[in-house]
Amino acid sequence: MKLNNKWLNGAIPALLIHCSIGTVYCWSLLKDAIATQIGCTVASIEWAFSLAIFFLGMSAAFGGNLVEKNVKRSAFLSTFCFTAGMIGTGIAINLGSPVAVLLCYGVIMGIGLGIGYLTPVKTLMMWFSEHKGLATGIAITGFGLAKVIASPIIQFLLSVTTISNLFFILGASYCILMIIGALLIKKPQLDELKGAAFGLKDSIKFILNKQFLAIWFVFFLNITCGLALISQEKSLVNACGLGAYVGIIASLTAFFNSFGRFGYSTISDTFKIRSRVYEILFFTSALACVLSWFAGFSVGGSLTIYAACIILMLVVCNAGYGGGFSTLPSLLSDKFGMKNVSVIHGFALSAWAWAGLAGNQMGNYVIAHFGNTWLFIILALLYALSFLITRFIISKAE
Repeated sequence: MKLNNKWLNGAIPALLIHCSIGTVYCWSLLKDAIATQIGCTVASIEWAFSLAIFFLGMSAAFGGNLVEKNVKRSAFLSTFCFTAGMIGTGIAINLGSPVAVLLCYGVIMGIGLGIGYLTPVKTLMMWFSEHKGLATGIAITGFGLAKVIASPIIQFLLSVTTISNLFFILGASYCILMIIGALLIKKPQLDELKGAAFGLKDSIKFILNKQFLAIWFVFFLNITCGLALISQEKSLVNACGLGAYVGIIASLTAFFNSFGRFGYSTISDTFKIRSRVYEILFFTSALACVLSWFAGFSVGGSLTIYAACIILMLVVCNAGYGGGFSTLPSLLSDKFGMKNVSVIHGFALSAWAWAGLAGNQMGNYVIAHFGNTWLFIILALLYALSFLITRFIISKAE
């Protein structure tokens, strides 16, 4: 039985929790129906998703001590907040209240997202101590796969019932799955890896650490770039003449997002310097953006080349976006040790909160005012900056 504990008490509960909360990435399938039912504009309800990502990052930043102290308690808290937020969103839709949607979907569900995202990560790394990249890849791939699994279910439910009933059905279903995960999750008995609570002074001192600041900043840039592309994916695909295939391309990029989460983190176990993985994903993402920028000048002559470069960029950058998430916990444990990795990981995830506010808006603004090619230039420069910081600050210190 002990040989199976890492799966029964680590991998399975991690997947149950992350495959539930990762449904937040299905927002694009839900927002139009919510706005129509309430009778408001999509733009006014769009902030629900931004708030959910913001509170995800901030609740993770402040929830690390809870996860270190009692992983089951944090799993149950995540279950309560996430499912209460979903069911509350359904009630808010029936009431016709945009403010209540922002509160339930954005704030309450967002808190459940952050605590739930953080909960299984250290537990998995403790069970898979020799393959920490593989361990984090298992959990965080589940977060990416949630969209692939839930999208057809949501499309079906939208065709047979109301948007509010959809939230009730999903909320109840995920509540069951997450409770099972919370009951199963358990850390191995490794006393030497039990963390001590971070006080305010400890937290401030750590957050100002040069290495941590460098990791936080490149993580922020990677998410900002990724969200800028994800938010503009449909318009970019339409611009290169492939609007009829937008669904297929969206599924393709979602697959590579999930593949990057598992692939990059697993490969990182073979690198002596784990941050080399970040160098690879930043370099390839910058190169893909440059190719799309260059091809943008030949749209009139070769739309096929332009389309191929756009798809390549979306695939490569989505894989890097996912890989950045999954490799982060292992990188942090290599840099700062395992004892308080939940707290440290939570601090780093605060970058997700701010990138969630910056990425979508940047993509919208640049394309609306300057066009697609300028977005490619800006993204290439940001990826290049991330590569340089990783190469000469993060990797150099290992």
